[in-house]
Amino acid sequence: MCDSCGCNITPGNEHLVRADGKHAKTEDGRAAVTVLQALLSENDHQAAHNREHFDRRGVLALNLMSSPGAGKTSLLEATIEALGQELGIAVIEGDLETENDAERIRAKGVPAIQIATGSACHLDAHMVHDALHRLDLSGVDILFIENVGNLVCPASFDLGQHRNVTLLSVPEGDDKPAKYPVMFRAADLVLCTKADLLPHMPEFQPERAEGYLRNLASAAPFEILSTRPDGDLSPWIQWLRDELHAQRARLELGRTIRPNIQKDGERQHAASTQGTHEHHHHGQHGHHHAHSHG
Repeated sequence: MCDSCGCNITPGNEHLVRADGKHAKTEDGRAAVTVLQALLSENDHQAAHNREHFDRRGVLALNLMSSPGAGKTSLLEATIEALGQELGIAVIEGDLETENDAERIRAKGVPAIQIATGSACHLDAHMVHDALHRLDLSGVDILFIENVGNLVCPASFDLGQHRNVTLLSVPEGDDKPAKYPVMFRAADLVLCTKADLLPHMPEFQPERAEGYLRNLASAAPFEILSTRPDGDLSPWIQWLRDELHAQRARLELGRTIRPNIQKDGERQHAASTQGTHEHHHHGQHGHHHAHSHG
């Protein structure tokens, strides 16, 4: 997290540090480090509760992340078209200000809750929790959480989801995994979107993009797709069916799974807001963990 861009305090967690909030004051009066660490801890605590909420209702929760304009909402629209008659789908939309994306999803007949994040450039577990109070998960099989368009900070915040899906669109260039390693290490699946533009942009080489991903020691599947009417969504649809099957199998055993949360992204986030291109990667990278509910 950083002290300069404002995303360390979000509409979801500000009650903890404002006025008489739980972490409004620290032991020695120096708020920055202690409060930020406390906020991360509180976020993870809330995320665990969110995940338990999803698991109790048999819901697979997926966090969609990308830069702005990579096609997250278009992907959701096409997914609803393909699976809406077969599976129950709901969406939580994160956006700085507007309800535009949520309105597009609702037009497809799917419930969508909009979260306005204001100055916060990512969703957090508290905001997702608040949205769940307004969302009936009865009959829902998959909950898509569309995060704010941003290739840095969303990778560092557990929302309670089970899997992270990162989109890389052809117009962005094939070197994005190299430039934003923390985000792409967080991915459980990478979708190369807007593949219909590949004939017009020969400078984008999908195999080179996947090579950059593998250089990060990522084993995440890399799938190429287009949401155009004549595009092929089958790898994505099959992945969703497989993940839903795996989620149901875990629940039968009383277990859950946690996505790749990249805590070292906090340092990259702080560096990026200071205008530097230096990336510091310390500590352990996130791994999948299966936990027993006891």
